[in-house]
Amino acid sequence: MTELRIDPDTVLWSADTADRTGHPLLVLLHGYGADERDLFGLTPYLPSAFVFAAPRAPLSPPWPAPGFSWYPIEGLERRDPTHVTAAAAAFIDWVHAQPGHDTIGLLGFSQGAAIALQALRLRPDLFDFAVNLSGYASPGELPSDGELAGIRPPVFWGRGTADDVIPPELVEHTTQWLPQHSDLSGRVYAGLTHSVSEQELDDVRLFLDKRLSTPETPG
Repeated sequence: MTELRIDPDTVLWSADTADRTGHPLLVLLHGYGADERDLFGLTPYLPSAFVFAAPRAPLSPPWPAPGFSWYPIEGLERRDPTHVTAAAAAFIDWVHAQPGHDTIGLLGFSQGAAIALQALRLRPDLFDFAVNLSGYASPGELPSDGELAGIRPPVFWGRGTADDVIPPELVEHTTQWLPQHSDLSGRVYAGLTHSVSEQELDDVRLFLDKRLSTPETPG
């Protein structure tokens, strides 16, 4: 497997380096076929107390698909988390190079949401919360799952009833898995496709506002 790496030169930041230290960090993880600009467009609708960072996924999908991907989508039905774990580990390596944040949260869409949850599983001590938009928790067990279940970090999960992108078996797995490993909140939005709605953004903002007023400490 090719070693994955997040290119720091492709990361979008909401603040200059000198203005980031001491502020809570919210990392935005885009979905398959998108890039770092995709979720960065949501920042005006999210609490301004956060410093926002949007990294670009390290892989290019097969031609002619546009944008970038965190892991190949082929073979998801085999329920093999290897590629998701490798991408989450590469993401964690990048996070380690970002000092000065006492609070680090994750917000991902689709593939990015799967990476957010996998990173939370790999390092429950590093991340404070996660927002899972139209994503899923990867099947399989990780060594830190027991630690994560003990911490139960806050997780928001939003998805639509008309989302036909994520396989139903992965949605069902996530429905069972998240309540066992997190302090879960969220909503299923009637008629919403594989996308983000204004109502969902309002709910996400409320979730993030609560994280700012009652910050969580991993471990």
